[in-house]
Amino acid sequence: MSHRKFKAPRHGSLGFCPRKRTAHHRGKVKTFPKDDASKGPHLTAFIGYKAGMTHIVREMDKVGSKMHKKEVVEAVTIIETPPMVVVGVVGYIETPKGLRALTTVWANHLSDEVKRRFYKNWYRSKQKAFTKYAKKYAEKKDEIDRELSRLKKYASVIRVLAHTQIKKVKIGQKKAHLMEIQVNGGSIEQKVDFAVSLFEKQVPVTAIFTEDEMIDTIAVTKGHGFEGVTTRFGTKRLPRKTHKGLRKVACIGAWHPSRVSFAVPRAGQNGYFHRTELNKKVYRIGKAGTPSGATEFDLTEKGITPMGGFPRYGVVNEDFIMIKGACPGVKKRVITLRKSLLAQTSRVAKEHIQLKFIDTSSKFGHGRFQTSDEKAKFLGALKKRE
Repeated sequence: MSHRKFKAPRHGSLGFCPRKRTAHHRGKVKTFPKDDASKGPHLTAFIGYKAGMTHIVREMDKVGSKMHKKEVVEAVTIIETPPMVVVGVVGYIETPKGLRALTTVWANHLSDEVKRRFYKNWYRSKQKAFTKYAKKYAEKKDEIDRELSRLKKYASVIRVLAHTQIKKVKIGQKKAHLMEIQVNGGSIEQKVDFAVSLFEKQVPVTAIFTEDEMIDTIAVTKGHGFEGVTTRFGTKRLPRKTHKGLRKVACIGAWHPSRVSFAVPRAGQNGYFHRTELNKKVYRIGKAGTPSGATEFDLTEKGITPMGGFPRYGVVNEDFIMIKGACPGVKKRVITLRKSLLAQTSRVAKEHIQLKFIDTSSKFGHGRFQTSDEKAKFLGALKKRE
């Protein structure tokens, strides 16, 4: 009988326990970047929708590396980011137990897509949300001013309430995603004035992020349902002749203590977990209605959408952000983008990205052509159907 080591690293990190389905579909920002009063007031997060992936070619700028001045091919993710609309401001005061909400001030006009967020069943409801609140702006404006002055006097953290314009992305949903976005920079009075100045206005993604910046993505991963230990934890398969299956854990614990430890891998839910991924480099921020698939080296006028559209998503018509590598979630999943919590000092973070080529060939098949014009030119006149 062969000898077996008595010690080995465990399979699967305990840092991700409990492995259960998340309670909220939208990625939740648990920590915002640290406030710096010396800078001007600015927002620190945004919401987008995952469209899909493609690849780019660029020249690496890394002095000392063997790849310096050589072309590299890298995978990128496209996240569609139509402008968000600010509809409120909320202030918090610090207590020994953490932050406590002081008061909330809403804008005068709210669109139906955000009002849907306050209803389980929109079409059966009377759709009266915020009708009484809106009257305050006409009849009791001093109440609104009083709440804003309370924010300026007592609050220590200011956040805006902003929602997505979900009708601009074709994902089969009408209910907008609403989130709190922290305002950093300046004094509390400046923050409140900044937030109120944005009421009912559209905030583009370019107002928050820039190209070559490092950002974080917060989202819910793709769900896989109930799965066994081999897939869920990466445990070793048992020998072929094992009785009653081999994708199992051979020993789930000692006789005593007479219960199974939480650290023992077991079958259960896999995926649909809330995950935060750090340091995604922004390669490009595209503007709606521009040939955003073109580069200095590839002058072909084309959009970012590949031929035939992104599989299971469609066409990207709005602003978008291109980040290096993958991000959690399936197509159409809502992705929360947040400014980095740390001061970025690495070479990768400071590297200037110059794209040479963005692939727009079909992602549904082998994809020979970059544009429909190129395809028509290659195929020539096609025989007409009788």
